[in-house]
Amino acid sequence: MLSAVVLRTFNEHDTTMKHWRIEDVAWDRFDPKAVDPALIPLVKAAAMVEANGRDYARYLGGVFNDDPDFSKAADYWAEEEVQHGDALAKWATLADPTWNSAAAFQRYRAGYTVNTDADASIRGSRTGELIARCMVETGTSSYYTALAEATEEPVLKQVCKLIAADEYRHFKLFYDHMRRYLARENLGMLSRLRIALGRIGESEDDELAFAYHCGNEPESKAFKHSRCTAAYMAGAMGFYRYRHIERGTGMILKAVGLPPRGRLSTGATKLAWHLLQWRQRRFVRELAA
Repeated sequence: MLSAVVLRTFNEHDTTMKHWRIEDVAWDRFDPKAVDPALIPLVKAAAMVEANGRDYARYLGGVFNDDPDFSKAADYWAEEEVQHGDALAKWATLADPTWNSAAAFQRYRAGYTVNTDADASIRGSRTGELIARCMVETGTSSYYTALAEATEEPVLKQVCKLIAADEYRHFKLFYDHMRRYLARENLGMLSRLRIALGRIGESEDDELAFAYHCGNEPESKAFKHSRCTAAYMAGAMGFYRYRHIERGTGMILKAVGLPPRGRLSTGATKLAWHLLQWRQRRFVRELAA
């Protein structure tokens, strides 16, 4: 008999029961006059990363190779991620009709790969892997919420709200399974916190930088990690507001087993907000140089 967690996962992530489909978006409401040009390169980069979801599902299938229920849930999750990429790419093509999303994604796939042959987590445990996934979903939920609130273009606002809601549900999916594995592996608080902070720090790895390169720079221009990271982060971080960091901080604390509200959360939010502002200014300076 399937556990309650797995049954809930199946109900929430069955591909035949998606919460929304691309056809549900009011594409006819697209307003080119309301498009913020600063958002276009960010959406293109995000489309690259989201559309790569199936590779991550294959990686997770290897890590959880004897847990078919979770592997199935991860496959459903990946299909929703791919839909995110497709929706973002469609909007970016409306905003910039010269953009070839298929060619850009082909470049991305050729230059950035996920180890789909892994049979163990790079985080050292399955609990650690699921904590890392919680961090990713925390970041994306907060990010798309920020973009939805920043844009005045009605279609992008709708798409980002839909994606943000999906990402929050994905956080709950990985969190529920993390608690199941934590009961078996008993990973200590400091180890959980180290994994969480480490995964947050990986936001400046090649994944987003190369996605920005493939989505926005000509093929003739050589990829440079520092330039593309600065371009993406300087733009993306500028759309966050304190409330987005506050919500994300609570989700992070919850994932590692700490109180999501209270003095600790308040202090951590203030620190994270000041750190984000400092980093955003640093990236802007790097671009200017």
